[in-house]
Amino acid sequence: MGLNDKQVKKNKNFFQSLFHALSGIYSLVSTERNFRKHIVMAVIAVLLGIWLQLTVNEWLWITLAIFVVVVAEVLNTVVESIVDLIVGPHYHKEAKKAKDVAAGGVLIAAFFAVVIGCLIFIPELMQEFNVQF
Repeated sequence: MGLNDKQVKKNKNFFQSLFHALSGIYSLVSTERNFRKHIVMAVIAVLLGIWLQLTVNEWLWITLAIFVVVVAEVLNTVVESIVDLIVGPHYHKEAKKAKDVAAGGVLIAAFFAVVIGCLIFIPELMQEFNVQF
């Protein structure tokens, strides 16, 4: 298959599947501003966690929060792309609903991540800087 041939059948092997998955991630990073923002926040959380020497249990929660947000953003992008493909440049009430609900899922995931971050990082930072209530 040449570089300009468009694949319409199932992947033939693992490496072909891996190539398509990596292409999808590249597409997310290069075209989705909010995805890039979530990745930056994830990197900040990881660096802060390394600095604060989080426990394994704390790392599990931070990692879960990061991946919940990333997966929600991926699904939101999928919904937006499919709706745009089906509806085109026309307004449709159900298309708006689908996009709004998908965006709401990302907001819920981000709120979850903020709550987890606050529950873990605030006490750790208070202990690091000897702040007491």
